[in-house]
Amino acid sequence: MIQIFLSEDMYEYDIHSLAKAFYPEEPIRIFKPCSENLSERNDIRSGNDIRIYIDFEEPAVKLRVMRGKIELYPNGNTEQIFKYTYGSGVAAPPFDTDNPAKEHINAGYDRNRLKRSLYRCLSGLTGKKLPWGTLTGVRPTKIAYEKLEENIPEIAIKNYMSKQYLCSAEKIDLSLQVAGREITLLHKMDYRNGYSIYIGIPFCPSTCLYCSFTSYSLEKFGDFVEAYLEALYKEITFAGTCGLNKKITALYLGGGTPTTLTASQLNRLLSHIGNVFDVSSVLEYTVEAGRPDSITAEKLKVLKDHGVTRISINPQTMSQKTLDLIGRRHTAYQVIEAFHMAREAGHENINMDMIIGLPGEQKEDVAHTLDEIDKLKPDSLTVHTLALKRAARLNIQKEEYRKLAPADTLHMLQLTSDYAKTAGYLPYYLYRQKNMADNLENIGYARPDKEGIYNILIMEEKQTILALGAGALSKFVFQDENRIERVENVKSLKDYVERIDEMIGRKRIFLEENSRCL
Repeated sequence: MIQIFLSEDMYEYDIHSLAKAFYPEEPIRIFKPCSENLSERNDIRSGNDIRIYIDFEEPAVKLRVMRGKIELYPNGNTEQIFKYTYGSGVAAPPFDTDNPAKEHINAGYDRNRLKRSLYRCLSGLTGKKLPWGTLTGVRPTKIAYEKLEENIPEIAIKNYMSKQYLCSAEKIDLSLQVAGREITLLHKMDYRNGYSIYIGIPFCPSTCLYCSFTSYSLEKFGDFVEAYLEALYKEITFAGTCGLNKKITALYLGGGTPTTLTASQLNRLLSHIGNVFDVSSVLEYTVEAGRPDSITAEKLKVLKDHGVTRISINPQTMSQKTLDLIGRRHTAYQVIEAFHMAREAGHENINMDMIIGLPGEQKEDVAHTLDEIDKLKPDSLTVHTLALKRAARLNIQKEEYRKLAPADTLHMLQLTSDYAKTAGYLPYYLYRQKNMADNLENIGYARPDKEGIYNILIMEEKQTILALGAGALSKFVFQDENRIERVENVKSLKDYVERIDEMIGRKRIFLEENSRCL
């Protein structure tokens, strides 16, 4: 158990995220001022628990980290800061940094200094170093992107990210490479005068063990499909009247798995989209055909006939044992069959997803998956590091799968990076999620001119994304004001169908109130 006591109600997310990165298996409990559980703090015995005290009292941010007989307490006294006190009374300096005590004393209310101090405390206590340092957000490449746009030299950016966030040299180089490629790609298009559309199809053949997305298995929710599509048609029709006065840059159908729909349903949906929107300006039209057990030659032809330019066929792993375990009700051979079928149908831009950190997998399994993917030669490869969110069955039933916890995801990720470089793929977008294995990242690789434009736009938040369907989250970007507003749809299938007029009303009210800015 991690117990965190805050003297003020601030920086809770940063402190929680950093503690979780060092202790991913430990539950965390926050004690804050004015909270109901604050009165319990004197009743808790430390035992083997980790207790983190954060005191924001001026002039210094005071930190004290304890576990059992080990205490680490920067408490404003320069002679005791960053000092281990063992049961025997022996003291030893735990850090190899340049005078962290001096930085701490001047920390005040600075969030980054607080995070650096906490990072050094926890790093000294655990012996771990996090590859992304104190960065806990979704978009670590945004820092490099913004500074490159300001024409700041790369060496200065490297120094800044190293000192400010304690990032490793490897991750800084990766950030610069991704950000540089994103800038090049975005500068080729008039993204400021465009917007993109996301349409969610929240159905799958079955629910994967690790999945926490808005997704419903066809076997349980098949009766909802037609009612859902009718509601979605209504929202799409409204979206065509939104009057954003901009051209569509990218159109993305995700989910779920859109190809869970029948060929007839897909044809009707894509026809409706084509009738409502002017897709002549669209640079990229993507449909996730992620599950090979949802793909047929007829569906692939429908996609091609409607001008879809990019699809995704996602094995996640080519280990049959793992596929069976995680609930992917298809064989590894079906992945190969679906890929060849897509090539024969004329699809020239195919992405494949894989996940590292799946239950029971070892480096050999990742190497095997890469070998099989290499035989197919997809146009892009997206590598996900498993992130266990609260809604995923794998997290809910984690005690059942604890013995199958993967080993050495850091080296697994390195295998994918080495493969991508050897095979001629370049990194072009990157993002992170909560509770990722070893605090790593998801990264997209692509051959030149095969990058996923929508992925860059959604990650860098450079353009409005109008999102339609259950669980869809629209992001309205006000570029001149450096502001982003979000309008969310309900996740429940039943609620979406029954409350579709309310979902449309939310967007209508927002657009009317912001018509001058959009």
